[in-house]
Amino acid sequence: MKKRAICFTRQGRDLIERLIETCRTKRILPPEGYMLSGTADPGSLKKVRTSIREWMEEAFRDKNAILFVGAAGIAVRAISGLPEDKLKDAPLLVLDDGGRYVIPILSGHAGGGNKLAVTVAELLHAEAVITTSSDVNGAFPADVFAVENRLTIRNRAGIKKVSAKAIEGRSITLSIKNYPPKEPVDLIVADETDAEYSLLLSPKEYTVGLGMKKNTREEDLERFFLGILSDHGLHPDDVYALCTIDLKMEEPALRCISDRYSIPVLAFDAELLCKAEGEYHASGFVLRTVGVDNVCERAAVLGAGPGAKLIVPKSAGNGMTAAVARRRR
Repeated sequence: MKKRAICFTRQGRDLIERLIETCRTKRILPPEGYMLSGTADPGSLKKVRTSIREWMEEAFRDKNAILFVGAAGIAVRAISGLPEDKLKDAPLLVLDDGGRYVIPILSGHAGGGNKLAVTVAELLHAEAVITTSSDVNGAFPADVFAVENRLTIRNRAGIKKVSAKAIEGRSITLSIKNYPPKEPVDLIVADETDAEYSLLLSPKEYTVGLGMKKNTREEDLERFFLGILSDHGLHPDDVYALCTIDLKMEEPALRCISDRYSIPVLAFDAELLCKAEGEYHASGFVLRTVGVDNVCERAAVLGAGPGAKLIVPKSAGNGMTAAVARRRR
C-alpha cells in the first residue's frame, strides 16, 4: 500500500522530510510528501495544485494510506462523505506538526492504520494514540485476524459479536470445518458450514496470474482484471494473490490494482516459472522476451501452491494476459 503525506506549515514540511529520510535510511518505502502552501523542497515535496478535498478524494480512490499533518478537525471535514466501508477504506493517520502524536482515525484494523501508526510513531520518536477498544483492552481483534490470515469475512455483524465478547475478557473459540467442535463456536474458518457460529471466515480460493506490456495503463489493466473475474462469477474479495513474473512486479498498473483491492503481489523469476508443473499455452515471443513461454498461467498455479488447479486458462487482449487458479481446499 502506498503512503501519501500532506502538510500545510513549515513545521509539517520538516516533519515529513524527517520521516522520508528516516524511511530511506531504514530501507522502508517512504511516503510521498506534499504541501498545499509555502515553498516545497523539490527533492521530496511537491506543491499541491488542487484543494484538500480533491487531494483526499484521489488518495481515497487509490486506497493510499494517508498521513495528514495538521488538525484532526480539518482532516475529518476533508474526508466527509468519502468513507464507505470499514473493511475497505484507506487508513487515515493524523500527526501534529510538532511530531508528538500519531493518531489513526480511520481503518485502524482492517486497513492496518493502527500498525502503521505505531511504525510511524517509532520512526519519529512520537506517541501512537490508539483508541480502538480491542487494542486498548488487549482483546482479540477478529477483523485483524481475518486480514492477516487472508480470510474473507462472510458475515460482518459477527465482528461486533466476537469483539464484544473478547473485550469483556471472555474466551474466544475458533474452529476449522474439518475439525468441528461438539458445541457452538465464536469463529469458524470454512467455505460453508452447518455448525453454529458467530463469525464465518472463508479462505480466499483463487490466484490471478497477470502478464502485461511495459507501462500498461492502470485503467486498462483494472478493467481487464475485473472483466476476467466477472466473466467467471468471481469477485476481488475471492482473490488470494496477484501473480506475475519478477520483471513486472513493480509495474504501476499492477501495483494500483494491488493497493486498490488490498491483494498482495507474488512474483516469480523465469527459472521458477519454468518449473511449474502442467501444460500451458506456450508463446515463442514471450519466451524470447522474458525467458519463459507463459507467465500468467504458470504464475497463477505457482501462487496457488501445491494441489492447485488452473480453472481459467490464458485470456489475452491489448498486450495483457490473465489466468485463474484455484488453491487446494
